[in-house]
Amino acid sequence: MLEVPISWQLAKGMVSVAMVLGLGVVAVRVSPRVAGLLAGYPLGTALALFFIGLEISPLFAAESAVHTLAGFTATMALGAGYWLCGRKPGLKGLLAGTAGGFIAWFCVSLVLAQFDFTRLTGTLVTLCAIVLFSWLFRRIPDSVATTRAPFSWGALCVRALLATLIVFAITTLAHWVPSAWAGTLAAFPITMLPFLLILHLSQGPAPTATVIKHYPMGLGSLLCYALCVSFTYESWGLALGTLAGFSVATLWLIGWMQGQRWWAERREAQGQAT
Repeated sequence: MLEVPISWQLAKGMVSVAMVLGLGVVAVRVSPRVAGLLAGYPLGTALALFFIGLEISPLFAAESAVHTLAGFTATMALGAGYWLCGRKPGLKGLLAGTAGGFIAWFCVSLVLAQFDFTRLTGTLVTLCAIVLFSWLFRRIPDSVATTRAPFSWGALCVRALLATLIVFAITTLAHWVPSAWAGTLAAFPITMLPFLLILHLSQGPAPTATVIKHYPMGLGSLLCYALCVSFTYESWGLALGTLAGFSVATLWLIGWMQGQRWWAERREAQGQAT
């Protein structure tokens, strides 16, 4: 296994912490719904695939990204497992939700590992899963997070530890597993899971369920990102490939949010007309 420079390790930790804190601010200052959509933005996945490419090779990261496309299905399964098992407030609900989420993620990941996905089949699997999980989550009510006191140093350290441990675990395991499993690991909710745990403890299960409800519909940008870097990492390099991936993902997210706004205004206009 290639020895990883300490500067790369520090960068992984610092970026992971920044991402988790950013989602936490959005949930409290804006809404869990928007946070759920942003949780589908290629934050943790981009970080994992970038460092996999940096530490191993751009080609390995590009091959992994193909399997990441299907791996998002396991991520949605994790959200479903957390929602089903973590409906109680406090630490008890958090632990039950985490256990349920991990079991669901692992079971679906094992099934996905039995197939050799292409860009097309991996994308189609996750698109079907988005429809399925959106339908399953449709009855979850939208809940607004209440503003609380600023986070303590203890909460900050917990966030930092959780995000950093997940990133380090994924990028370390990528050295030992095939690209198929590395890609599935890259789809793991690196930033969303710590965010869910923190939100659950501070706000309760209702806002946490709201984030999970809107997460599948925010996965379009992740799919765009993984698909783009699967083409560009080897030919363009990690830096330009990552930039292209974020550009495509951002365009998709802007278009999706504009489409939602248009649909909401149209429904409101129809309601007023009747």
